[in-house]
Amino acid sequence: MAIELDTSSFTSDARIRVVGVGGGGGNAVRTMIARGLDGVEFVAANTDRQALMNNPAGIKLQLGKDATRGLGAGADPSKGRASVEESIDDVYDALQGSDMIFVTAGMGGGTGTGAAPVIARVGRELGALVVGIVTKPFAYESKRRMSIAENGIKDLREHVDALIVIPNQRILTVVDKDVTFANALAMVDTVLYNATKGIADIISGVGYVNVDFADVRTVMSGMGDALMGIGMATGEHRAIEAAQNALNSPILEGMSIYGAQGLLVNITGSSNMTMFEVSEAVSAIEKAAGDEVNLIHGVVVDESMEDEISITVVATGFRRQDEKKSVPTTTSASTNSYAPVIEIVRPAPEPEAAPDAYRPAATTQPSPIAPSTTQDVDMNDVNVPAYIRKQREMEQRNMAGMPREEPPSTGSVPIVPPSSNEAVGGYPSPIRKAAGGGGNQPAFLRKIMD
Repeated sequence: MAIELDTSSFTSDARIRVVGVGGGGGNAVRTMIARGLDGVEFVAANTDRQALMNNPAGIKLQLGKDATRGLGAGADPSKGRASVEESIDDVYDALQGSDMIFVTAGMGGGTGTGAAPVIARVGRELGALVVGIVTKPFAYESKRRMSIAENGIKDLREHVDALIVIPNQRILTVVDKDVTFANALAMVDTVLYNATKGIADIISGVGYVNVDFADVRTVMSGMGDALMGIGMATGEHRAIEAAQNALNSPILEGMSIYGAQGLLVNITGSSNMTMFEVSEAVSAIEKAAGDEVNLIHGVVVDESMEDEISITVVATGFRRQDEKKSVPTTTSASTNSYAPVIEIVRPAPEPEAAPDAYRPAATTQPSPIAPSTTQDVDMNDVNVPAYIRKQREMEQRNMAGMPREEPPSTGSVPIVPPSSNEAVGGYPSPIRKAAGGGGNQPAFLRKIMD
């Protein structure tokens, strides 16, 4: 008895949809359609009705008809989110039955930043594998726009299985300075196209080496941040050079794929591409990622490539280098927390700084000061410095007409008084003024009175 398999309920291909959200996402969809990306369905979602009507996507979703009246979100992500929530039923209908959904948008604006996370959430609720492919603004587009983009990326990351972030600024490193503005933006869309095509071609069965959608789901499901590199080369060593170019692609932002848990590698070339070249390229990429990586590769033959080979690498399931550095950074911060202890054991300040450090407050009892020679002095008060009491005693003697008390003899060393024209300390001697010249005044007393 023959056993027949009923295949009426099965489809040979996974159903893949690309959803372009907002202006940037819509432009990416337009480029993908123009470049002939096969095996996928396109959806354009926007709050700007005019831009939406001009998009060639087969499915168009006008978001927030009441919230924005078709005039756009005005660079306000909260308005973009409110708009997609208003049209949530339409989003569910458009994504129903998807096996894999690419959500692409330019982050930093209103619709893409606010609506993309909600659309990704719907896709996962419907059981699809959801991959976000978004761009970050150019450096000249203001810090505010970059901040909005960063917040949008953080939100989107919570609702996708894998997220590829392409920094627009890095693309400027591979273009000539005289490239036109329009062509530079077209290059951004081309990068989004290559990222989507590199993954979709592996699944859609257009190449010689294909893999099951289930394998791709294993590599990408729940993997979080992903890195993507694209490399091209011609000539004798084109395969290995294309692989190296992909691993050093500017859009990798200097990141290494080493330690990735999953790798999707798509190799595209004409029919003159050899088995040795494919093996050489895949081996080089696997070596760069490490022995534990789960690598899935596809080979696509495209005669338009002629002598060129193109390799797209998508790495998933590993921490980025900046995240790895977070541990030592935290340690450093913890070490800095001991700074007060270090301050305590520092050497004592120089002696001259001590009076400032211990100067009494204005409200405390002031320290004793030397009394003026015109004030009364208690000659028996031991707290009054001896030289002050001696000086006061001499003044009293002068006022009473009593002879001065000569100091004790200094022995054989004569005391030579200064001449009448000499100044003490650079100023006329006050002793001479008080005593009518005072040329015989002892040196130690002149020093005191100065």
